[in-house]
Amino acid sequence: MWLQAQKVQAYMVPDSAVTEGWLGFSFLARLCRLCLYTHRRMAITAEDVCLDRVLLIQEGFAVEEVPPENNLQIPGSDVTVQVTSGGASLLVRLPFGSHTQTFLREVRRRCSPGKKDATAADPEQSAAGEVTGAPRLKTANKMVPSSSVPASGPTQGLSTRPCGLRDTLVKSLLKQKESSYTHLQNFRFFVGTYNVNGQSPRGSLRPWLSQDGEPPDIYCVGFQELDLSKEAFFFNDTPKEEEWFKAVTESLHPGAKYAKVKLVRLVGILLLLYVRTELAMNISEVEAETVGTGIMGRMGNKGGVAIRFQFHNSTVCVVNAHLAAHPEEYERRNQEVRDICARMQFHPLEPGCPLLAIKEHDVVLWLGDLNYRLEEQDMERVKKLIQTQDFQALHQHDQLKIQREAKLVFEGFQEGEISFQPTYKYNPGSDDWDDSAECRVPAWCDRILWSGKTVSLLSYQSHMALKNSDHKPVSAIFDVGVKVVDKKSYCKAFEGIVRSLDKMENASIPSVTLSKREFLFKDVKYLQLQVESFTISNGPVPCQFEFISKPNEDAYCKPWLIAKPSKGFLMPDSEVVIALELCVNKSTATALNSGEEKLEDILVLHLDRGKDYFLSVSGNYLPSCFGCPIQTLCYMKEPIREMLPEAIRELDVVLHQVMPI
Repeated sequence: MWLQAQKVQAYMVPDSAVTEGWLGFSFLARLCRLCLYTHRRMAITAEDVCLDRVLLIQEGFAVEEVPPENNLQIPGSDVTVQVTSGGASLLVRLPFGSHTQTFLREVRRRCSPGKKDATAADPEQSAAGEVTGAPRLKTANKMVPSSSVPASGPTQGLSTRPCGLRDTLVKSLLKQKESSYTHLQNFRFFVGTYNVNGQSPRGSLRPWLSQDGEPPDIYCVGFQELDLSKEAFFFNDTPKEEEWFKAVTESLHPGAKYAKVKLVRLVGILLLLYVRTELAMNISEVEAETVGTGIMGRMGNKGGVAIRFQFHNSTVCVVNAHLAAHPEEYERRNQEVRDICARMQFHPLEPGCPLLAIKEHDVVLWLGDLNYRLEEQDMERVKKLIQTQDFQALHQHDQLKIQREAKLVFEGFQEGEISFQPTYKYNPGSDDWDDSAECRVPAWCDRILWSGKTVSLLSYQSHMALKNSDHKPVSAIFDVGVKVVDKKSYCKAFEGIVRSLDKMENASIPSVTLSKREFLFKDVKYLQLQVESFTISNGPVPCQFEFISKPNEDAYCKPWLIAKPSKGFLMPDSEVVIALELCVNKSTATALNSGEEKLEDILVLHLDRGKDYFLSVSGNYLPSCFGCPIQTLCYMKEPIREMLPEAIRELDVVLHQVMPI
């Protein structure tokens, strides 16, 4: 039976048509193959998916990156690859990011069993991403960087190196010395948000996107309510994505040429990132993620999308959010912001490295229809203040301002002074306030905020010229101080770090001290979480730690236990607190009720290039009806906690013989 190892979303590119599908890699013993699956738009059943073609990985098999027509490959943008096997050929576009990296790495590993990856042995082959021997994988140029190389260094091919201890330490020390080899250089960012109310674009967007005389270096453009149809909600598919993408692309500032870096969409929430073509090679490590906070707290009718990237040596995260509506739902909006921050995590390109959260970036730009309204304001009074342009007095009643001042949301973020009239709600096609039966009170629903020490706001305004929605678009222009690397200073710092590491590695090995090694969980109940903590104190040598599985076991701990974090990195003389969380659920309660399993385990804490530490975990579980078969409960003549485990097991055995399931 063929085993599916990896799959990645792929777009088949035959001539001018583009078909969406999945590229799967599977293997049977030493045989490997690539399978292209295509599906109909808005696929529901298995009949909507078909196996388009199969390419065996054999002698002469190759995967080559195809450079774009203008020979400008944006690091982090989609990658077009040519797959050939024998006489068959396949041209597909893969989304750049951790999933594609993992897919190609797995293909490379399976294709060359018992051989080292050429990327680790030969710098020239590493840059080309080619594996020696047959089959081979290669890329046709060196335009796509690996995040294992500093942004200032030469870019590499599709391959990446593991995130080892030495590499991690070098990066950490380089980060500490960053000020010695970087200087701040200002770049102009345009950030725009527009709730389009399900409408298609009508006319040029230049009054919004190109109103400033100086062309921006980077565009971050977000939309909400791109498509209000049920098809967009259920299938996350809409033709309006292409319509608005084309409208934005055609309306960018005419004073410069731009290239699309990334597009990400969740139902009707769309975010586009563009960069000036001459700056494209300074962008790397591009990732996109989505978080739904709508129906049941998970659906995509509300939520956020984000793109993170590295620009020179600074990390930037752009978030586009559409939060809950209605004036009384401000607390829910606060919670949705917290949910997006907690659940929006980016996968690094290097395997084994920790996930990145929104606030772990040097600069965060947050835009969208945040839907905060005015607190209990009379319609006529609001209109009068707007007519007299007394926005400062009106802004005192703004929910977002009130919640931020109370430090209930967007703590650490800033917003510019609002000197424009509310952006919601208008009669579509005009500048007149809503006169429908709902008669919404005007509000500043559409906002742009930021966090970062090197960000300066140049302008913050709405754009009344666009009238096809019940919202008005908003824009902000920033000067962002970006850390640019001086190559000579960088090499000097790098060489100094390497020399000091060589001395340190030759002098000692890692060693840590544990504050506690025995853990007792008393009176554990079903689905009641218990937590015990201990501290790992590191010595003078940096170390990488990880809980590892014992011989003949798949996991490092029993299923009712988890360690947070289960692995990590410690700088010299630093500490980390490890939480051991114990929780019995329906999958583990049955064996514990009958005494087949006990709350006993040994954890092995392993230090890279160091010794192992053993932690003893024990406890007592209070049996309950949860997890017991219903027929067993029916025949119990006394409370379960008063019964011996042997009696429960014997009753289970007898009932299974009498009433087999």
